[in-house]
Amino acid sequence: MPPDEYQDVIKSLYEISKAITSEMYLEDILKLIVAVTAQVLGSKICSIMLLDEKTQTLSVKATQAMSPEYINKPPLKVGEGIAGQVVAQGRPIVVRDVRKEARYKYRDIAQQEGIVSMLSVPMQVKGRVIGVLNTYTSRPHSYTEEEIEILCSIANQAAVAIENTELMVKTRVIQEELETRKKVEKAKGILMRVEKLTEEQAYEKIRKFSMDTRKSMREVAEAIIIAEEMKKL
Repeated sequence: MPPDEYQDVIKSLYEISKAITSEMYLEDILKLIVAVTAQVLGSKICSIMLLDEKTQTLSVKATQAMSPEYINKPPLKVGEGIAGQVVAQGRPIVVRDVRKEARYKYRDIAQQEGIVSMLSVPMQVKGRVIGVLNTYTSRPHSYTEEEIEILCSIANQAAVAIENTELMVKTRVIQEELETRKKVEKAKGILMRVEKLTEEQAYEKIRKFSMDTRKSMREVAEAIIIAEEMKKL
């Protein structure tokens, strides 16, 4: 690789690393990754497909392609098509010409979009595959080991970004659940003391009011707590 191209790759990987550690939304990070990847590898189209673990299917989540046909491609099952096989096997797959490749499920879209060669690599984190990073060229291309390594490096950085985001969401949900539980417990205590209710009766009163008013248990509990605190003023 010429020195100038090598510097471009380093710069691009740095941009991706910086985005991953920033407070950007995941959707924006994935868009940046496909845009940078397409630029570095001179791709016609670059896309990220993520795995839905419940349905075991892959769907396009980010691409710099503008075609609705490509963006809205039907999901692939694990083991189906090139991307599905990459997930199943956990290794990169190179296709010289997707228009002639029987395993490629979207040959009609390939013809329409003018894409020929394909490189698909797994996005792996902590030993599991969570999706694939695909890149396509508009002319027949023989991907080098260096290009495969670059794409694998970018794919794994993308996987880290997704994993970090999922962990943050899970942590936030757990924190909210704990906070809600604390408030409900405090509100129960107030009702038990003020209205001489049992713990079960106090909980049922909060739950029923929540359902009748279509407010969350937390909102009801907070209202009870505020009302009690107002009495002390």
